[in-house]
Amino acid sequence: MLSVVWLLETIFLSLFTIIPLLISVAFFTLLERKVMGSIQRRHGPTEVGFWGLLQALADGLKLILKEVILPTRANYFLFILAPILSFSISFTGWSLIPFNFSDVIADVNFGLLFLFALSSLNVYSLILSGWSSNSKYALLGSLRAISQMISYEVVFALSIMPIVVFCGSLNLTDIVNFQQAFFFLFPLFPLSVIFFVCIVAETNRTPFDLPEAEAEIVAGYNVEYSSITFALFFF
Repeated sequence: MLSVVWLLETIFLSLFTIIPLLISVAFFTLLERKVMGSIQRRHGPTEVGFWGLLQALADGLKLILKEVILPTRANYFLFILAPILSFSISFTGWSLIPFNFSDVIADVNFGLLFLFALSSLNVYSLILSGWSSNSKYALLGSLRAISQMISYEVVFALSIMPIVVFCGSLNLTDIVNFQQAFFFLFPLFPLSVIFFVCIVAETNRTPFDLPEAEAEIVAGYNVEYSSITFALFFF
C-alpha cells in the first residue's frame, strides 16, 4: 500500500513539475521574442490573442501538427533517440531542485554532483543528432555546439565550488537551508555574475547562440529535424 501511495505521489510531483515547466518555456520564449522585437525595431508576436499571449500556444500546436521528416540515409533509431535523450536529461535534473524547504522529488545527498553529471550527458544527445542525420552540416554544427558546452562547463563548475565549501554539502536542500540567514548572491557576487553568464551559454541565448546559428542558412545540429523532434531540443 505504501509503495502505491509513493508511486502516485511521485507521478503527481512529476506532472506538477513538468507541466508548469513546459508552459514557462513557451512564455519565456514569447517574452524574449517581444524584447528582441523592441530592440530590433520590429513587432514581436502581437496578433494571436490579447497582447499576443496566445502566440506561445499557437507555436506549440504548430510544432505538434507538423510532419516528422526523417532523412533518407539517417540512422533512424539514433535520429529519434537524440531529441528524446536531450529532453529526458534536462527534465530529470528538475527532480533534484527543491521547491521549498521540504518538497523535492529526489533528495539526493550528492544532488549537485548528480546535476553536473546529467548536464554533461547532454553532450551525447547533440553529437548523436549531428552524426545520425548523415549530414555534414548537422555534424559540424553538433561539434561546434559541443565545443561551446565543454568550454563553459569547466567555469560553471568552478563558480559553484565555493558554495559547496561554505555549506560542506552537495545536497541541494542543505544548500537552500544554509541561505536562511543570507543569500550567497551578496558575498559571492563576482561568482554569481560568472554563474549567470554560464547559464546564458547553457541555454544558447544571445550572445552565446552560435550552436543554433539562427542567422545562418544552416541552423546547426538540428538542421535535419522538424515538428516535435525539433521542439524537444528547445524544451
